[in-house]
Amino acid sequence: MTKIIDGKDAVLGRLASYAAKEALKGEEIAIVNCEQVIITGNRKNIEENFKAKRSRVGSGQRGPKHSRLSHLIVKRAIRGMLPDHRSGRGRDAFKKIKCYPKVPKEFESSEKIALESEKNKFIRIKDISQ
Repeated sequence: MTKIIDGKDAVLGRLASYAAKEALKGEEIAIVNCEQVIITGNRKNIEENFKAKRSRVGSGQRGPKHSRLSHLIVKRAIRGMLPDHRSGRGRDAFKKIKCYPKVPKEFESSEKIALESEKNKFIRIKDISQ
């Protein structure tokens, strides 16, 4: 049974920690509406930080590389919440997480978990990923 989490108006850090905990328990996780996930804080600072991360590529162009796609930004945040994502239980948990920018047809009629919150200073991931 897959747990489907609706990312609309969910705070990125809270969504990532919840998904990481559930995946470590052995649950299959699907996160939909990744474009609607919000990052709280000062809009200008968040945009500057993402631009700085995008411009740094590392030595020999090997990495670390930061994606511009909204569902991959969310997936990378979840990866940071897991123990070593390259081996062991962190790797197994990371394989159980799927992220989608919108709602795929297979999940349209399914029940979704909502992690909404009221915030006044935020920016949506789709605004950053453009």
